[in-house]
Amino acid sequence: MSSIKEKFNQISPSEFFYSNRDLAGFSNPTRSLYTAVREFVENALDACDQKGILPDVHLTIKAVDPDKPDPKPYILTVKDNGPGIDAEHIPLAFGTVLYGSKFGLKQARGMFGLGATMAILYGQITTNKPVTVKSSSDGKIQNQFEILLDIQKNKPVIVKHTTKEISKTGLTVSICLEGDYSKAGNKIRDYVYETSLITPYASITFDDPKNQKFSHPRFVKEIPPPPTIIRPHPHGIDVERIRRMIVESQFEIPTIDDAMIEKVRKDLGLSVKKFSFTSIMDKAKKKWKTLPRQVRVVIALMSFLKMDFEKLNKIRIEDIDMPNKKLSYWDFGDSQSKSVDMDPESEYYKQLTNTVQGEPLTTFLTKRFQRIGPTTAVKFAEFAKFKPEKRMGTLTNQELVNLSDALQKFEDFMAPDSSCLAPLGAEPLEKGIKKFFNPDFVAVVQRPASAYSGFPFIIEMGIAYGGDIKSGGPHVYRYANRIPLLYDEGSDVVLKVVNDTDWGRYKVKGEPPFIIVSHICSTRIPYKTAGKENVADRQEIERELRLALQYLSRKLSSFMSKRGQAEMAKKRANLYAKYIPMIAEFCTELSGKKKEPNYKKMLETEIASENKKAKEEENKIENN
Repeated sequence: MSSIKEKFNQISPSEFFYSNRDLAGFSNPTRSLYTAVREFVENALDACDQKGILPDVHLTIKAVDPDKPDPKPYILTVKDNGPGIDAEHIPLAFGTVLYGSKFGLKQARGMFGLGATMAILYGQITTNKPVTVKSSSDGKIQNQFEILLDIQKNKPVIVKHTTKEISKTGLTVSICLEGDYSKAGNKIRDYVYETSLITPYASITFDDPKNQKFSHPRFVKEIPPPPTIIRPHPHGIDVERIRRMIVESQFEIPTIDDAMIEKVRKDLGLSVKKFSFTSIMDKAKKKWKTLPRQVRVVIALMSFLKMDFEKLNKIRIEDIDMPNKKLSYWDFGDSQSKSVDMDPESEYYKQLTNTVQGEPLTTFLTKRFQRIGPTTAVKFAEFAKFKPEKRMGTLTNQELVNLSDALQKFEDFMAPDSSCLAPLGAEPLEKGIKKFFNPDFVAVVQRPASAYSGFPFIIEMGIAYGGDIKSGGPHVYRYANRIPLLYDEGSDVVLKVVNDTDWGRYKVKGEPPFIIVSHICSTRIPYKTAGKENVADRQEIERELRLALQYLSRKLSSFMSKRGQAEMAKKRANLYAKYIPMIAEFCTELSGKKKEPNYKKMLETEIASENKKAKEEENKIENN
């Protein structure tokens, strides 16, 4: 019986997401329209944040044929006043999945630079229309592209490219996609409303398909400082990441072309005349300490090849095999591969060893990771049972695994740097809550930076009660990196913490009018899905959320106590006003006298006393 050979095919990232678009939140026309809005608005806000520009974002959704029933094609357009994108990058940025600027370790709303391209891809497969991108990065010329995505090759296809003069920077992205606004409308309006609460320094307008305008002008004039890119923390690293870092850290063998030979000649201070191999090596010995690394490597190669500049020009280095001490090269004259043996006793052998085998472990740790000094690096090497001078390029697979495990277990690394985070700040958050809910009571807190798995994060939280808040609370507003999370709330860590709270303990009973606003900002939000809607219950994040909520709940409890005391004082004053006249009348009849006692003065004193108490309690509440 003949065996059937299994065929393995590699698919492009765009082909993968085309087949698995549910993963990224494009599961149906309702969810897809909402997700596309979110991705484009977040990209616009991120672009402005990075350049310190107060964002003006305009969102428009129009039906292609308003009389058709949903689901139907819609044109979604998002326009911003950000820095724009250079013309050379536009086709790749909007026509390639997994091409973007969000792979550095810093806080950004998006995780992969993936969502906008996914929205474009979804639009293309549902309406077969290209994405239109208008961009000006210099405030003078606007480039307009119409782009389709070649799904199988994961490459852009430029349908049209034109330019025109313009007087400001910014980006406009417009796609045609199948959507269901009748079902997605509420979520999209909520998203715009909640985004303006957590981004009070942005002006956001939304024109919906029914010609309704929703305008949310900025009410904070200062933009938070943008996050910085940082090196990774050792606790957030796995074997594959270490492997890639080692490749990045290894010094490449320079290409020995005319330009490189000219550089070597100049650095050695040689004139244009031909020089023999011996005289070149003599000159290199004298100047060795002043020569740059690349030149040293070329000299080391020449020493084993025993070639002068003219001969060097006729070969190409193919491989430096340190274990077998062989140097291979391609000879263009003979059109064949040749090799020479390298003498390990040669003074130049060490130069090539360092080049091929990369940095010593201690140098690798201090240069490639954040907050590791030389003392900690040596201490770690001892803990991990590695020699501090061990070259990274010589590590075996098992040694790499051992190194990765040791990086996770070593407890003397400093906590992650939080300069890569951009929290909103307690004051803007409080201003936002007051503007949107006009509450009787509000309290906010920003927790100190913490970390999970080597990724720094900060929790910000606000709590508000009464005023314009509707009853039936707590109403929870969840945010992650300034993104409102509106779906899948049932399995979110914030909801878990809120639902675990015994509100009766904090004097909150029944269905009270109160809200909780929770904001998690991190270089890596642990979303449960690529749709970025709910946050996993990582132990460290859950702990910080509980501490924030407990602090705010105590503040709320204090408010509720004082409010109760103020209400009791008012009730007592009302009781005095009601019953003292009745008691005076009864006493007059009982004593057989005709004239009632002068109780009014006493009543005024008691009521004034209780009103004063009530006023004091109310003042305490306001001051808190």
